[in-house]
Amino acid sequence: MPDPLVIFVDVDDTLVRNAGAKRIPMLAAIEHVKELAAAGAELYCWSSGGADYARAVAAEFGLAELFRAFLPKPHVMLDDQPPSQWRRLVVVHPAECVGKSIADYGRALLERQSRTTP
Repeated sequence: MPDPLVIFVDVDDTLVRNAGAKRIPMLAAIEHVKELAAAGAELYCWSSGGADYARAVAAEFGLAELFRAFLPKPHVMLDDQPPSQWRRLVVVHPAECVGKSIADYGRALLERQSRTTP
């Protein structure tokens, strides 16, 4: 498992759900981010709404100091492989993060690498 484990965290429908004018914090994901930070993960917050929006939402929920940086989601990626082929990438839906640990993600990465290594 990489040390530290680098984790990118989305904003909308991960940390907060917007229902009209109402903003609903996604409490399980927020707590999970806190647990990951406490366990030593290197966290980055990103959003298609941009870096400033990502920073504002993280601050709204008391998470800003846990993130190393705030980024916009890319529009274009220049890479020799699509993310679906990255051997060291596991995508986790926020509804599936409850009870997960850095060790769980490390095991998932090792499992993915063993399936994609020729």
